Amino acid sequence: MLATIERLQIITEAEDLAKMILQSEAADEYRKSYNKLYKDAQTQEKIKEFIKMKDYYEDVQRFGRYHPDYKSINIRTRQAKREMDMDENVARFRKAENALQDILDHVSMIVGKSVSQHIKVPTGNPFFAENSSCSGGCGSGGGCSCSA
Repeated sequence: MLATIERLQIITEAEDLAKMILQSEAADEYRKSYNKLYKDAQTQEKIKEFIKMKDYYEDVQRFGRYHPDYKSINIRTRQAKREMDMDENVARFRKAENALQDILDHVSMIVGKSVSQHIKVPTGNPFFAENSSCSGGCGSGGGCSCSA
């Protein structure tokens, strides 16, 4: 692969775009919420408890409802997940993560559609799926029987 001036310009502009995204308010909020999430001892305890219960849950699922602890593990796993999800730091992090992901999805769509209207851009967000019967971003080349 030869390095042409055109390729170098594209790479430079892509790096500039990445820098702008990294300096954005959304990226700043993401970093702050990420740091808070991993530095708060109570939040980390909730996450660890959920992971532990999730492991138990996966173990119980091998036997299904015939496992003697099936019902209690199911309930305890859901409670641990609710505790974790209701934590202020987890909620703030998820909100910041989604905001940053939206920016990246928009940029991907703009770049992809500026190349060609037929480019499939995997966003995973049904908002971006235009005239398609799938939920967007299948990337299977029509294997999911979408109309894209």
